[in-house]
Amino acid sequence: MSMGEKLSTEKVIVIDFGGQYNQLVARRVRECNVYCEIYSYKTDIEQIKEMHPKGIILTGGPNSCYEEDSPTYQKELFELGIPVLGLCYGAQLMMHILGGKVEKAPVREYGKTEVYVDKSSSLFADVAETTICWMSHFDYISQAAPGFRIIAHTTDCPVAAAECLDQNLYAIQFHPEVLHTVEGTKMLYNFVRGVCGCSGTWRMDSFVDESVQRIREKVGDGKVLLALSGGVDSSVAAGLLSRAIGKQLTCVFVDHGLLRKDEGDEVEAVFGPSGNFNLNFIRVNAQERYYAKLAGVTEPETKRKIIGEEFIRVFEEEAKKIGTVDFLAQGTIYPDVVESGLGGESAVIKSHHNVGGLPEYVDFKEIIEPLRDLFKDEVRKAGLELGLPKNLVFRQPFPGPGLGIRIIGEVTAEKVRIVQDADAIYREEIAKAGLDRSIGQYFAALTNMRSVGVMGDERTYDYAVALRAVNTVDFMTAESVEIPFEVLQKVMSRIINEVRGVNRVFYDLTSKPPGTIEFE
Repeated sequence: MSMGEKLSTEKVIVIDFGGQYNQLVARRVRECNVYCEIYSYKTDIEQIKEMHPKGIILTGGPNSCYEEDSPTYQKELFELGIPVLGLCYGAQLMMHILGGKVEKAPVREYGKTEVYVDKSSSLFADVAETTICWMSHFDYISQAAPGFRIIAHTTDCPVAAAECLDQNLYAIQFHPEVLHTVEGTKMLYNFVRGVCGCSGTWRMDSFVDESVQRIREKVGDGKVLLALSGGVDSSVAAGLLSRAIGKQLTCVFVDHGLLRKDEGDEVEAVFGPSGNFNLNFIRVNAQERYYAKLAGVTEPETKRKIIGEEFIRVFEEEAKKIGTVDFLAQGTIYPDVVESGLGGESAVIKSHHNVGGLPEYVDFKEIIEPLRDLFKDEVRKAGLELGLPKNLVFRQPFPGPGLGIRIIGEVTAEKVRIVQDADAIYREEIAKAGLDRSIGQYFAALTNMRSVGVMGDERTYDYAVALRAVNTVDFMTAESVEIPFEVLQKVMSRIINEVRGVNRVFYDLTSKPPGTIEFE
């Protein structure tokens, strides 16, 4: 159930030409309190007209717009009277279609570049005359289309931006959506709030109120079943549904014994009978069942599969006890929808990112996805708005298979205890040092290596724990974080002294690529 259509009368749409920053563009627009959705360049123009967007933004892309089979769009898009902003490839395509000239650039610009802007353009209101922007292009606009005036240039790029006021068309050769473009957010604000005249009423409190209303209308007196993992997405979905329909919602929380230390109890404290949420909460303690299934299994993919399939079995058994439900709820969020190549089209049932597959044989009529219009940071805002505890809302990303893929080799109850205790110490010390909000993701993993050590006067033969800390913008690439040495020393000392079975601590410096963020 996509709710963006009805949620806001004001909408800016992003037409995606395969650029790597398409989601970033939409997020920046939403930061201006304007609702925004992403559509593929293959979307029919009639569909776009029906949406009555206040503005249209064309993204970057890897192609050359003058080549035969490059992504393009019909000329009519620029004649609708709706303001259009082309970014990078989108700017070149606009010029190319409207009679300008785009060619291979004599000098390829890449990286931070000084751009000289014409402040008389409403696009550059309050922007410095010389501003640092992020360039990334092989082609360049050698000649602006008729009716356009040049409003920015660089040393090597004669048309860094151009506008045609008569038709409300704007073209920018650089990327205002990335942080390296210092005043980029201001430029996008000038476009969506200034040029498009959006009033900026898209806010989290109104999203929550309107979503509650939509859910009530849709569900009526039906029953809803939600698989609760304890992660941010499913927890916020539970909070939203609970506010809308109360006891018509049943949450099944499968504790597979592979959660972080005390996490199962924390989830129960929030959503169980003693918590503040009005819903039916079922906790299934399936730890022993999982450990039995995972005994002797060392291959990572097999482990993932067993954990995912077992989740479905347990979930299915609980669902059968409940009987027929009208809706199965999922914590799908907007990046899941975009990444599965669906743009704004209606979603097929995608494999749930928390469990690696959903039971098709649970008896339900329809899927409900109350968060499918939100980005991750917006989901967190909604969580706070719904009164979820901060520690849950800002919880570290956690994979569906949990500690199963942070334990190299066979998973046993003993190894789970070791990694839970080591990870809890690591997270506690990171928080004490005030680093918890500045690091994207950090955790302890258990290697399969055992080595000789000395403790007291005794020789030991124990496991090595590896600590990982990375920063990432998009989870496609990641860099290792430089944690102060004294913090690492403290963590090492505490783990070795307090966690039975560990005699070495490593710090993993590997970036992604070549490594992955998780160990398996």
